[in-house]
Amino acid sequence: MKKLIFVVALGLAACGSNVRETPILPEFISTPSGFIDPSYPTAQANLQSASQVSGGIEVRIEKAWMEGKNLNANVCFTLPDAADWSIYAARLDYGGIVQQEYGTTLLSIQDSTSDKPGLRCDMLTFVIQPDADLSSATIVIESIAATPREGEYCSIYMPKIQQAVLDRGIGIVLECVEDNGVLTMRITSYPPELSLEQAEEIVYSEEFFTVKGPWSFPFDLSQ
Repeated sequence: MKKLIFVVALGLAACGSNVRETPILPEFISTPSGFIDPSYPTAQANLQSASQVSGGIEVRIEKAWMEGKNLNANVCFTLPDAADWSIYAARLDYGGIVQQEYGTTLLSIQDSTSDKPGLRCDMLTFVIQPDADLSSATIVIESIAATPREGEYCSIYMPKIQQAVLDRGIGIVLECVEDNGVLTMRITSYPPELSLEQAEEIVYSEEFFTVKGPWSFPFDLSQ
């Protein structure tokens, strides 16, 4: 009887050697989906103030809401000029926590007209824990900025930079010169007490393409 069992076992092993085993994937490997656990809150925030003006720029929040782990806010702001302005720095304050990591999604851009400035709208997203205490929280837009693109220093920025240094009594003179067919801003004169590097630090400072707020929006999102 023992021999018979041994023979049968060998036969099964031989047959099994021709069968390709299906690999077993680890349990932690899964396919991403759009499913949101029912325990995650989805609710709209109550904003204390929907619009603020600072530095001549109006910023408003159309709505703010919690969806899963995302706190979203549709933020619109008036454009200072025709440059490519966007949210430069923002944060979320809640429960003693300051969160400065966020993402933005462009919603719309309206060009300026003769009677009103242009308007840009973005969806601002903070990823937080679903049990976060948002009963007393604040979304803060700290600044907007428009990093100059090629050619924009001459067309947009040079006049206001030149005026700013003149108002401060700094003898820096700027001109636009053609370089390989492209107009490029150059420092043609600067005070002897400054080095060229120091003059460039003044002229190319981020202050000329950044508008600082802050624009603060307290809200209540009780869960």
